[in-house]
Amino acid sequence: MSDDSPAIREIRINPVVPSESVLVSTARGMRPRKAEDPAPRDTRKHVDRCPFCTGNEAMTPPTIAAWPAKKDWRVRAVENLYPVLGDNSTASNLVFGLQQAIDGYGRHEVLVDHCEHGIALHEMSQEHVSLLIGAYQERMAALYAADPRIQYVLVFKNFGPAAGASIPHTHSQVIAMPVVPENVHNEVTNSRSYYEKHRQCIFCSLIDEALTFEAKIYDRASGAVRRQISVGQYVVERGEKFIAIKPFASRYEWEVHILPLEHRHDFLLLTPEEAEDFARVLRHTMARLDAVIGGAQYNFFLHSLPHSPEFSNCKNSYHWHLEICPRTSIPTGFELGSGLYVSTISPEDAARQLREVSL
Repeated sequence: MSDDSPAIREIRINPVVPSESVLVSTARGMRPRKAEDPAPRDTRKHVDRCPFCTGNEAMTPPTIAAWPAKKDWRVRAVENLYPVLGDNSTASNLVFGLQQAIDGYGRHEVLVDHCEHGIALHEMSQEHVSLLIGAYQERMAALYAADPRIQYVLVFKNFGPAAGASIPHTHSQVIAMPVVPENVHNEVTNSRSYYEKHRQCIFCSLIDEALTFEAKIYDRASGAVRRQISVGQYVVERGEKFIAIKPFASRYEWEVHILPLEHRHDFLLLTPEEAEDFARVLRHTMARLDAVIGGAQYNFFLHSLPHSPEFSNCKNSYHWHLEICPRTSIPTGFELGSGLYVSTISPEDAARQLREVSL
């Protein structure tokens, strides 16, 4: 928040999932806190004992797929040695009174994003990020095709200790599961309800608002402007086919979402041409975050329409997207106890700072 900006203290409702709320309290950001240096990052190109570095392939399970498919790989997929789900379970679903359990079958894979140990995503070439996006697609498609019980395949990336990354070598993960995660389920069902009322995808509506909407809200008593929304205020980066937007109700202070500009329900339908623009917008967005935060640690994850009969009628209402959630603070007791996220930076100010980065 700039020095002359009025303090904001308001609860914002997530338009896609109204049950999710965010408390924006910029004055709280001024409370005394110990200054912390950015987390150190291992920038070495090769580490002898790293299982993901080239030449150490014997330290991991066998290669499932590689891009290109030869010894000099640039992206490589292997099974996770410590999977959260596995395909070797034969137990049936269990019910103990009110206690229910679903067999934890599925698949858990690791994608080594790059052969260089310490490279960050924004430091990779656009061509390489396009290759990585294609690898995401291939593994998702293969996992859906391999087992009809799979309801959802999640691609995600943890970068940095604060984001839960246990190995510093840059990597992503792919998990195929027998259920649709609750957050995806809520997005799909709420966007379907919106479409049934308005005959419009809510994500498309949010993009349209970001690119065209402006308004002023005045104080009734004084006539002073209480809030002004300008065209492009929440836009962080825009390409020919993709846009990066700061959510109005951001759960994390520097959270950014990347969406196709045209309506698309399934990430698996992304074309190579679209992947190139997606890669450019993603690289630029990560570079902006890294420049502002000073060594961004983050989680990102892809939300795409589940391959489930329950949602077969949601192609017009759901819009796939990537959610980037930088980890700059630890959830407090209030957040955990209330389920209300707290942001000490206004999304408007955060978006402005990210846009102002010179690339």
